[in-house]
Amino acid sequence: MYTISEVGQKLGISTHALRYYEKEEIITLERNAQGIRQYTDSHLKWMEFVKKLRETQMPIEQIKKYTQLFKEGDHTSMDRLNLLENHRRSIEAQIETLKVTEAMLDKKITAYKQHLSTLNPSNS
Repeated sequence: MYTISEVGQKLGISTHALRYYEKEEIITLERNAQGIRQYTDSHLKWMEFVKKLRETQMPIEQIKKYTQLFKEGDHTSMDRLNLLENHRRSIEAQIETLKVTEAMLDKKITAYKQHLSTLNPSNS
């Protein structure tokens, strides 16, 4: 069992964010007799997944939808698959945008380096 601060530290997520995910029913926790949240290894794995979804710009509403479908059981497997495939397409579009932007930046950087080398040839 882990405390909220331990989970936050392990995952690099603020305790505020963890409380938010609980409030939004993205994670469901048990509490001990003192009312302290108790996280398990299963919770850690789930939150690692949620963190990756957020890092790849999946909206909270989509994560909530996926969570709800997961809680409903196996009969929602196709809906969950569709949601994840749609998100993957979104990630692929992001990657393509980043590649194009990187190429543009490389050209700009090269142009600046060439320009600067003509101003001060000793830096070449």
